[in-house]
Amino acid sequence: MEIKLFELAERTDNRGSLVALELGKGVSYDIKRVYYMYQVPSGMTRGFHAHRDLRQLHICVSGSCRIMLDDGEERQEVLLDRPNLGLLLDRPTWREIYDFSPNCVLLVLCDKYHDDEDYIRDYTEFLKLVGKG
Repeated sequence: MEIKLFELAERTDNRGSLVALELGKGVSYDIKRVYYMYQVPSGMTRGFHAHRDLRQLHICVSGSCRIMLDDGEERQEVLLDRPNLGLLLDRPTWREIYDFSPNCVLLVLCDKYHDDEDYIRDYTEFLKLVGKG
């Protein structure tokens, strides 16, 4: 599985650090929806789904969390623990998000508006979609 994890351009000086996200510079698609998760209770796991046709850029802007990614053949874990680190999901990938630190804020930038029909919430259905079931 190819994980698209990359450093976001960061500017740092004596005033602090800044990460700017611009179309064509760190974000390769028009952003239609932005959401973030925070105050996730200790031990809680989120996700348990994939998307049929949605690109998402995940950035942990505060704290840390882990994301298990599954493409139907293999599973890999990604640690998001820096606000200048982005994880791009641009094809059907099952994800489970867990191990949220108490101060975690996970920001997600999407290329489409929310659509319940795009979600795959059944793992067996996901495996069929990716040709592994």
